[in-house]
Amino acid sequence: MTHIKLDRLRDMAAALGLGLTLTAAVMPAQAAAAGQGGKKKPVAAQKVAAAKSPRKVHASAARPVLAQAVERGKAGKKAALHVARAPVPERVTPKGRHPAVAKAATVVGAGALAAGGAHALVHDEGPLRVNANAAIVVDQNSREVLFSKNDRTVLPIASLTKLMTGLLVADAKLPLDEEITITEEDVDTYKGTGSRLAIGMSLTRGELLHIALMSSENRAASALGRTYPGGLAHFVRLMNQKATELGMRDTRYVEPTGLSVQNRSSAHDLALLVAAAYQRPLLRELSTSTGYTIESGHRVLQYRNSNRLIDDPKWEIGLQKTGYIAEAGRCMVMSARLAGRQVIMVFLDAADKAARIGDAQRVRRWVESASQTEHPELAAFRRG
Repeated sequence: MTHIKLDRLRDMAAALGLGLTLTAAVMPAQAAAAGQGGKKKPVAAQKVAAAKSPRKVHASAARPVLAQAVERGKAGKKAALHVARAPVPERVTPKGRHPAVAKAATVVGAGALAAGGAHALVHDEGPLRVNANAAIVVDQNSREVLFSKNDRTVLPIASLTKLMTGLLVADAKLPLDEEITITEEDVDTYKGTGSRLAIGMSLTRGELLHIALMSSENRAASALGRTYPGGLAHFVRLMNQKATELGMRDTRYVEPTGLSVQNRSSAHDLALLVAAAYQRPLLRELSTSTGYTIESGHRVLQYRNSNRLIDDPKWEIGLQKTGYIAEAGRCMVMSARLAGRQVIMVFLDAADKAARIGDAQRVRRWVESASQTEHPELAAFRRG
């Protein structure tokens, strides 16, 4: 073998030896890494270890969101009743949401109520349907919601405004026999409506309050606000202040009659107002009177209650008020005795008089039907 061939063989062997050396150096590191990877704990095991670690800060963060929601749901009625005393309302409910129908007692927790939407208890009569675009039905004593539909939607409230007007007058304990004269200031400049109370006519404060609540007499309500100590502007400030005190956070008043579309509230808030007004015997008596006659000189004015359910012997109504302007639709609030419980009903923006009366009749049948079956769980009515 020549020297050249021997040199080439030495070079090849050297190269081969170097390659083997590099391979031997790399493979143990790769093998070690592979070995460590094979022994690595599964992700689930890591989570368990992390949960047991003393360094964790938020224990609830390791729990799935759904599990947390289930645990909150288990709090159920107890949590809802606790929140019922907390004045922390949400704002506006989107229209068009419908209740989930279940053939069993349904507990609507405080969170669901705060979020809004229509929800109803379902029993043998099926879910309650109402024509009004916003409504709420509440057990007056327990403040449990029996039904709600868009109850936080803010809408014009028309003459339901007069219930707040009456509440302020009653609480001020002003002399009811004091005579008040109707003036040009009491003429409707919002809608241009007429009135049987002529300018210059004098009635007592009690008479004005009576026909304002019973028959929704606009000039009567205007005169009550105008002659309140401090004047009309002060009276309107007190209306809004009283609303705040009652937790009516969706509510705003600009005048005492309801003719202005700027007088706005929600079904939720009006249920609070009805509950407060019901505590005043004077308001219960005047709002549920079937009729009243006013004699002024040679004129005799006959007033009837604007709520025809007052004349129905099947109804035991403790307080009521109706309202209407085109922007508000047909509105009505009532506190009535149904199936042994005092129930507050609020209907806003119904299509016509027959629709709001029909809503009340359906609520009555629905509550009476429920009382004949097993008493369902109810959602707590959140004040505020």
